[in-house]
Amino acid sequence: MFNLAATLIPKLATDGEFHGPSIDEFFPEILFDAFGVIPVHRIHVVQFLSVIAVVLILWLGTRRMTVVPGRFQSLVEMGLGLVRGNIAHDLLGRKDGDRFLPILTTIFFMVLFMNITGIIPFLNIAGTSIIAVPLVLALVSYVTFIYAGIKKSPGKFFKNALFPAGVPWPVYIIVTPIELLSTFIIRPVTLTLRLLMNMVVGHMILVLCFAATQFFFFTAGGGWAVLGVGTLAFGGAFTIFEILVAVLQAYVFTVLTAVYIQLAVAEEH
Repeated sequence: MFNLAATLIPKLATDGEFHGPSIDEFFPEILFDAFGVIPVHRIHVVQFLSVIAVVLILWLGTRRMTVVPGRFQSLVEMGLGLVRGNIAHDLLGRKDGDRFLPILTTIFFMVLFMNITGIIPFLNIAGTSIIAVPLVLALVSYVTFIYAGIKKSPGKFFKNALFPAGVPWPVYIIVTPIELLSTFIIRPVTLTLRLLMNMVVGHMILVLCFAATQFFFFTAGGGWAVLGVGTLAFGGAFTIFEILVAVLQAYVFTVLTAVYIQLAVAEEH
Protein backbone atom coordinates (compact mmCIF):
# COMPACT_ATOMS: atom_id res chain seq x y z
CA MET A 1 0.00 0.00 0.00
CA PHE A 2 2.77 2.45 0.88
CA ASN A 3 4.61 1.55 -2.33
CA LEU A 4 1.47 2.32 -4.27
CA ALA A 5 1.03 5.57 -2.40
CA ALA A 6 4.60 6.59 -3.08
CA THR A 7 4.27 6.06 -6.80
CA LEU A 8 0.92 7.84 -7.02
CA ILE A 9 1.95 10.98 -5.14
CA PRO A 10 2.76 13.86 -7.46
CA LYS A 11 5.50 16.33 -6.69
CA LEU A 12 4.39 19.06 -4.33
CA ALA A 13 5.46 22.66 -4.72
CA THR A 14 8.18 23.92 -2.47
CA ASP A 15 5.93 26.68 -1.13
CA GLY A 16 4.26 24.24 1.27
CA GLU A 17 0.83 24.48 -0.38
CA PHE A 18 -1.25 21.50 -1.40
CA HIS A 19 -1.44 20.86 -5.13
CA GLY A 20 -3.89 18.20 -6.26
CA PRO A 21 -3.82 16.12 -9.44
CA SER A 22 -4.04 17.79 -12.82
CA ILE A 23 -5.43 16.72 -16.18
CA ASP A 24 -1.90 17.31 -17.46
CA GLU A 25 -1.03 13.87 -16.08
CA PHE A 26 -2.81 12.40 -19.08
CA PHE A 27 -0.58 14.38 -21.43
CA PRO A 28 2.90 13.36 -20.23
CA GLU A 29 6.18 14.38 -21.79
CA ILE A 30 7.48 12.43 -24.77
CA LEU A 31 10.10 9.89 -23.71
CA PHE A 32 11.41 8.95 -27.12
CA ASP A 33 10.44 8.60 -30.77
CA ALA A 34 9.84 5.01 -31.86
CA PHE A 35 11.41 4.35 -35.25
CA GLY A 36 12.33 8.01 -35.25
CA VAL A 37 8.80 9.16 -36.11
CA ILE A 38 6.29 7.89 -33.51
CA PRO A 39 6.31 9.85 -30.22
CA VAL A 40 6.05 7.60 -27.16
CA HIS A 41 5.21 8.77 -23.65
CA ARG A 42 4.72 7.04 -20.30
CA ILE A 43 1.14 5.93 -20.91
CA HIS A 44 2.16 4.37 -24.21
CA VAL A 45 4.80 2.35 -22.37
CA VAL A 46 2.12 1.19 -19.93
CA GLN A 47 -0.04 0.11 -22.87
CA PHE A 48 2.85 -1.82 -24.43
CA LEU A 49 3.54 -3.59 -21.14
CA SER A 50 -0.16 -4.46 -20.78
CA VAL A 51 -0.25 -6.07 -24.22
CA ILE A 52 2.93 -8.03 -23.51
CA ALA A 53 1.54 -9.17 -20.15
CA VAL A 54 -1.81 -10.38 -21.51
CA VAL A 55 -0.18 -12.27 -24.40
CA LEU A 56 2.40 -13.84 -22.10
CA ILE A 57 -0.11 -14.87 -19.43
CA LEU A 58 -2.57 -16.38 -21.90
CA TRP A 59 0.24 -18.19 -23.71
CA LEU A 60 1.75 -19.59 -20.52
CA GLY A 61 -1.67 -20.54 -19.19
CA THR A 62 -2.76 -22.48 -22.27
CA ARG A 63 0.42 -23.87 -23.89
CA ARG A 64 0.58 -27.02 -21.73
CA MET A 65 -2.92 -27.58 -20.44
CA THR A 66 -3.51 -30.62 -18.26
CA VAL A 67 -6.65 -32.52 -17.29
CA VAL A 68 -6.06 -31.59 -13.66
CA PRO A 69 -5.12 -27.90 -13.90
CA GLY A 70 -2.79 -26.13 -11.54
CA ARG A 71 -3.64 -22.80 -9.94
CA PHE A 72 -2.29 -20.69 -12.80
CA GLN A 73 -4.06 -22.72 -15.49
CA SER A 74 -7.26 -22.65 -13.43
CA LEU A 75 -7.11 -18.86 -13.18
CA VAL A 76 -6.61 -18.48 -16.93
CA GLU A 77 -9.38 -21.00 -17.65
CA MET A 78 -11.69 -19.09 -15.32
CA GLY A 79 -11.19 -15.90 -17.32
CA LEU A 80 -11.58 -17.65 -20.65
CA GLY A 81 -14.63 -19.53 -19.37
CA LEU A 82 -16.22 -16.28 -18.21
CA VAL A 83 -16.05 -14.82 -21.69
CA ARG A 84 -17.02 -18.04 -23.47
CA GLY A 85 -19.84 -19.21 -21.20
CA ASN A 86 -21.22 -16.13 -19.48
CA ILE A 87 -20.92 -13.71 -22.39
CA ALA A 88 -20.50 -15.35 -25.81
CA HIS A 89 -22.67 -18.45 -25.41
CA ASP A 90 -25.27 -16.88 -23.12
CA LEU A 91 -25.88 -13.88 -25.38
CA LEU A 92 -25.13 -15.23 -28.85
CA GLY A 93 -25.73 -18.95 -28.55
CA ARG A 94 -23.09 -21.59 -29.11
CA LYS A 95 -22.74 -21.18 -32.89
CA ASP A 96 -22.48 -17.39 -33.09
CA GLY A 97 -20.73 -17.28 -29.72
CA ASP A 98 -17.90 -19.44 -31.02
CA ARG A 99 -17.68 -17.32 -34.19
CA PHE A 100 -17.13 -14.09 -32.30
CA LEU A 101 -15.34 -15.55 -29.28
CA PRO A 102 -11.83 -14.48 -30.41
CA ILE A 103 -12.88 -10.83 -30.68
CA LEU A 104 -14.82 -10.87 -27.41
CA THR A 105 -11.94 -12.56 -25.57
CA THR A 106 -9.43 -10.07 -26.96
CA ILE A 107 -11.58 -7.11 -25.95
CA PHE A 108 -12.17 -8.43 -22.43
CA PHE A 109 -8.55 -9.19 -21.59
CA MET A 110 -7.18 -6.10 -23.29
CA VAL A 111 -9.52 -3.80 -21.37
CA LEU A 112 -8.93 -5.69 -18.12
CA PHE A 113 -5.15 -5.61 -18.28
CA MET A 114 -4.99 -1.98 -19.38
CA ASN A 115 -7.43 -0.97 -16.65
CA ILE A 116 -5.62 -2.81 -13.87
CA THR A 117 -2.34 -0.93 -14.49
CA GLY A 118 -3.98 2.02 -12.76
CA ILE A 119 -3.26 0.48 -9.34
CA ILE A 120 0.06 -1.25 -10.08
CA PRO A 121 3.00 0.52 -8.39
CA PHE A 122 5.38 2.36 -10.75
CA LEU A 123 2.82 2.13 -13.57
CA ASN A 124 -0.07 3.74 -11.64
CA ILE A 125 -2.11 4.87 -14.62
CA ALA A 126 -4.56 2.92 -16.75
CA GLY A 127 -3.66 2.31 -20.37
CA THR A 128 -7.30 3.13 -21.14
CA SER A 129 -7.08 6.58 -19.51
CA ILE A 130 -6.29 8.25 -22.85
CA ILE A 131 -8.84 8.10 -25.62
CA ALA A 132 -6.85 6.12 -28.20
CA VAL A 133 -7.41 2.63 -26.75
CA PRO A 134 -11.12 3.03 -25.81
CA LEU A 135 -11.77 4.56 -29.23
CA VAL A 136 -10.01 1.78 -31.13
CA LEU A 137 -11.85 -0.89 -29.13
CA ALA A 138 -15.17 0.89 -29.70
CA LEU A 139 -14.46 0.98 -33.44
CA VAL A 140 -13.66 -2.75 -33.37
CA SER A 141 -16.99 -3.38 -31.64
CA TYR A 142 -18.75 -1.09 -34.13
CA VAL A 143 -17.28 -2.75 -37.22
CA THR A 144 -17.93 -6.21 -35.78
CA PHE A 145 -21.64 -5.79 -35.17
CA ILE A 146 -22.13 -4.12 -38.57
CA TYR A 147 -20.24 -6.97 -40.23
CA ALA A 148 -22.34 -9.51 -38.31
CA GLY A 149 -25.56 -7.83 -39.44
CA ILE A 150 -24.52 -7.61 -43.08
CA LYS A 151 -23.28 -11.20 -43.04
CA LYS A 152 -26.59 -12.37 -41.57
CA SER A 153 -28.86 -10.32 -43.86
CA PRO A 154 -27.04 -8.89 -46.89
CA GLY A 155 -28.92 -5.93 -48.31
CA LYS A 156 -31.45 -5.84 -45.47
CA PHE A 157 -29.42 -5.03 -42.34
CA PHE A 158 -29.43 -1.23 -42.69
CA LYS A 159 -33.02 -1.19 -43.91
CA ASN A 160 -34.27 -3.23 -40.97
CA ALA A 161 -32.14 -1.24 -38.52
CA LEU A 162 -33.40 2.15 -39.73
CA PHE A 163 -36.94 1.15 -40.71
CA PRO A 164 -38.25 -1.30 -38.07
CA ALA A 165 -41.08 -3.53 -39.22
CA GLY A 166 -44.59 -2.79 -38.03
CA VAL A 167 -44.16 0.97 -37.74
CA PRO A 168 -46.67 3.15 -39.69
CA TRP A 169 -44.78 4.84 -42.51
CA PRO A 170 -45.38 8.47 -41.36
CA VAL A 171 -43.76 7.61 -38.01
CA TYR A 172 -40.50 6.74 -39.81
CA ILE A 173 -39.89 10.49 -40.05
CA ILE A 174 -39.25 10.38 -36.30
CA VAL A 175 -38.13 6.77 -35.79
CA THR A 176 -35.48 6.57 -38.54
CA PRO A 177 -33.32 9.51 -37.32
CA ILE A 178 -33.56 8.16 -33.77
CA GLU A 179 -32.48 4.68 -34.89
CA LEU A 180 -29.64 6.14 -36.95
CA LEU A 181 -28.42 8.16 -33.99
CA SER A 182 -28.80 5.45 -31.35
CA THR A 183 -27.51 2.49 -33.39
CA PHE A 184 -24.75 3.92 -35.55
CA ILE A 185 -23.53 7.01 -33.67
CA ILE A 186 -24.27 6.79 -29.96
CA ARG A 187 -23.06 3.20 -29.52
CA PRO A 188 -19.36 3.77 -30.29
CA VAL A 189 -19.40 7.14 -28.52
CA THR A 190 -20.84 5.74 -25.29
CA LEU A 191 -18.52 2.71 -25.38
CA THR A 192 -15.54 5.05 -25.68
CA LEU A 193 -16.56 7.61 -23.09
CA ARG A 194 -17.81 5.14 -20.47
CA LEU A 195 -14.47 3.35 -20.33
CA LEU A 196 -12.35 6.49 -20.66
CA MET A 197 -14.13 8.53 -18.00
CA ASN A 198 -14.16 5.73 -15.44
CA MET A 199 -10.41 5.30 -15.72
CA VAL A 200 -9.67 9.03 -15.70
CA VAL A 201 -11.83 9.69 -12.66
CA GLY A 202 -10.45 6.68 -10.80
CA HIS A 203 -6.87 7.83 -11.33
CA MET A 204 -7.66 11.39 -10.25
CA ILE A 205 -9.31 10.23 -7.02
CA LEU A 206 -6.41 7.92 -6.13
CA VAL A 207 -3.84 10.64 -6.78
CA LEU A 208 -5.90 13.12 -4.76
CA CYS A 209 -6.12 10.75 -1.77
CA PHE A 210 -2.43 9.90 -1.65
CA ALA A 211 -1.27 13.43 -2.44
CA ALA A 212 -3.43 14.68 0.44
CA THR A 213 -1.95 11.97 2.67
CA GLN A 214 1.57 13.13 1.93
CA PHE A 215 0.58 16.76 2.49
CA PHE A 216 -1.09 16.13 5.84
CA PHE A 217 1.72 13.88 7.13
CA PHE A 218 4.83 15.62 5.90
CA THR A 219 3.92 19.22 5.03
CA ALA A 220 1.08 20.32 7.28
CA GLY A 221 2.13 18.15 10.23
CA GLY A 222 0.75 18.40 13.75
CA GLY A 223 -2.92 17.65 14.19
CA TRP A 224 -3.39 17.56 10.45
CA ALA A 225 -1.84 14.08 10.47
CA VAL A 226 -5.20 12.77 11.71
CA LEU A 227 -6.71 13.80 8.39
CA GLY A 228 -3.79 12.08 6.69
CA VAL A 229 -4.83 8.79 8.31
CA GLY A 230 -8.31 9.29 6.89
CA THR A 231 -7.15 10.08 3.36
CA LEU A 232 -4.75 7.11 3.44
CA ALA A 233 -7.55 4.79 4.56
CA PHE A 234 -9.88 6.14 1.91
CA GLY A 235 -7.15 5.76 -0.71
CA GLY A 236 -6.64 2.14 0.31
CA ALA A 237 -10.37 1.42 0.16
CA PHE A 238 -10.70 3.15 -3.19
CA THR A 239 -7.77 1.12 -4.54
CA ILE A 240 -9.78 -2.05 -3.88
CA PHE A 241 -12.83 -0.41 -5.44
CA GLU A 242 -10.74 0.53 -8.48
CA ILE A 243 -9.85 -3.14 -8.99
CA LEU A 244 -13.56 -3.97 -9.06
CA VAL A 245 -14.16 -1.11 -11.51
CA ALA A 246 -11.35 -2.39 -13.76
CA VAL A 247 -12.94 -5.84 -13.95
CA LEU A 248 -16.48 -4.49 -14.25
CA GLN A 249 -15.61 -2.13 -17.10
CA ALA A 250 -13.93 -4.96 -19.02
CA TYR A 251 -17.02 -7.09 -18.48
CA VAL A 252 -19.48 -4.33 -19.44
CA PHE A 253 -17.55 -3.40 -22.59
CA THR A 254 -17.48 -7.04 -23.72
CA VAL A 255 -21.14 -7.67 -22.83
CA LEU A 256 -22.29 -4.60 -24.74
CA THR A 257 -20.28 -5.68 -27.77
CA ALA A 258 -21.94 -9.10 -27.59
CA VAL A 259 -25.38 -7.50 -27.19
CA TYR A 260 -24.82 -5.32 -30.26
CA ILE A 261 -23.78 -8.39 -32.25
CA GLN A 262 -26.81 -10.31 -30.97
CA LEU A 263 -29.13 -7.50 -32.09
CA ALA A 264 -27.43 -7.43 -35.50
CA VAL A 265 -27.88 -11.16 -36.11
CA ALA A 266 -31.43 -11.36 -34.72
CA GLU A 267 -33.88 -13.14 -37.03
CA GLU A 268 -35.70 -9.95 -38.05
CA HIS A 269 -32.48 -8.70 -39.63
